[in-house]
Amino acid sequence: MAAKKGGLGRGLDALFADAVPVNNPESEEKETKAKSSKKKAAAEEKVAAGDAVQYINIHDIMPNVNQPRKTFNEEKIEELSKSIKEHGIIQPIVVRKKKTGYEIVAGERRWRAAMKAELSEVPCLIRELSDEQNMLIAIIENMQREDLNPVEEAEGLNQMIVTFGMTQEQVSKSVGKSRPYIANSLRLLKLPEYIKENMAEGKLSAAHGRTLITVEDETVRKSICDKIIEEGLSVRAVEKLVSEIGKDKKKRPAARVKNPDVAKVEADLKEALGTRVTISQNGKKGKIEIEYFSRDELERLIEMLKTLG
Repeated sequence: MAAKKGGLGRGLDALFADAVPVNNPESEEKETKAKSSKKKAAAEEKVAAGDAVQYINIHDIMPNVNQPRKTFNEEKIEELSKSIKEHGIIQPIVVRKKKTGYEIVAGERRWRAAMKAELSEVPCLIRELSDEQNMLIAIIENMQREDLNPVEEAEGLNQMIVTFGMTQEQVSKSVGKSRPYIANSLRLLKLPEYIKENMAEGKLSAAHGRTLITVEDETVRKSICDKIIEEGLSVRAVEKLVSEIGKDKKKRPAARVKNPDVAKVEADLKEALGTRVTISQNGKKGKIEIEYFSRDELERLIEMLKTLG
């Protein structure tokens, strides 16, 4: 994994350097007694530095409040739970101490699966981290494993900016993504909730979402969103559809706001003549259009106009 530049000390590589297989504490203790005093001192130093795996009561561990990942696939949790029952937890959970118990920094999915597997203790690496480091690691770890849906990712990146005042450039370096990638991800947060919900559920991709951002008319956007889900439209097909809508919109002349005095005269003439009357102006010139829908109506209107003279 790529290390976080700035603010994370030894970086992510150090966090996960002690991927095991994990041994039982009792067997570790027997092995330690057999070692020389020099090796024993080195092992104790490793524990003090948080570099050794320790077993912690699973009920003393709580989820990370800054965890960007909000949705967990229950089927995959169940699969992992079965694997843990069979083989144990291969990679320890990274935690940090709180006033009471421990908070997960990385490995919530493993913790959830271990709970389902009814383990009483889980292997952990204890790290001393600030709130900022804790949040950044949680976001980066999930992004590197591609565990976040587009909305969770955008919200996590936005949290880095809003909560800790980071610039997009700093966020870009921290998570190892390009500046345009960060900007495009953050744009998704401008979408209405129903689209974000569909992206979170995997019904729409981030690319679908970015295309829908360009549609200004909310009714049209909702219609396109439904069409994508119902017909499984590709991003290219949606881009083409949006482009055609844009062309049609340009072809339509902009509706002019009618002078209220002219509108009043139109209404008076409509009442007097019993049919629709339209007045159009072009500078000092203009025309009056009187509609009719049958020969009889035309003759009636002609007779009425003759009487005006």
